Amino acid sequence: MRTSRRAIVAFVLGASALVAPALAFDGAPVNQKDATIPVVTTLPGAAGAVRGKVPPATQETSLSALQYAAEGGHPIAQWKLGRMYANGDGVAQDDMRAFEYFSRIANAHAEDSPSAPQAQVVANAFVALGRYYLSGIPNSKIKADPERAREMFSYAASYFGNADAQYDLARLYLKTPDASREDFRYGARWLGLAAQKGQHEAQALLGQMLFNGDRLPRQAARGLMWLTLARDSAGAEETWIKESYNRAFAKASDDDRAMCLQMLEQWVQGRRE
Repeated sequence: MRTSRRAIVAFVLGASALVAPALAFDGAPVNQKDATIPVVTTLPGAAGAVRGKVPPATQETSLSALQYAAEGGHPIAQWKLGRMYANGDGVAQDDMRAFEYFSRIANAHAEDSPSAPQAQVVANAFVALGRYYLSGIPNSKIKADPERAREMFSYAASYFGNADAQYDLARLYLKTPDASREDFRYGARWLGLAAQKGQHEAQALLGQMLFNGDRLPRQAARGLMWLTLARDSAGAEETWIKESYNRAFAKASDDDRAMCLQMLEQWVQGRRE
């Protein structure tokens, strides 16, 4: 059910919270339609960049064109500028400017259909805002506010079906020191859904938990499968994923490895279909 624009704007500003729906955690998505929503993972802290490097002679022209489009309300231009300021790509790094551009997208497009062409960008803007709220922005009015971060992630995860938001939301539920059983249940379900969508960090964390039996019934072969998938997608700087895979593989029995291979074949076949 769609909320009013006033409620969404209040939500973006942190004046209200949305509750994430429960999702089944059995290794398969609850809502097949949700599982097919495309996901962009070019977020602050994620691998990849929205735009490639351009020669210095053309950077000023490119920046002016983006600024013109952004002032006209073009969400993709706003997203690209936000990314540029967040990363210091062609401009002086400025998290507050980045935060402003991401906020414009979230305020103007929160009610856009999840199937709209710009939906991925809108969802990613919510995730970017959530990540800023997790740590705050030094020397600014944006202070660390985990609850507001949870609101940002919850909206992108539930309304837009964004896998990065689902992973970040899962981590909030799972990493809370005083997490209740209900919190853990929510976290595990979001983690499973993000992993099914191919979010490799979620696959790695889920794989660790299953292989080690960390608050979940131990499933060594399935855990090794998720870790294998995560390893194959991990960036060069994500050494924790590769180290987790290596530890699990070294401890796995021959039967676990053989069953893992069968599961991987089934995964690949399922993705093809």
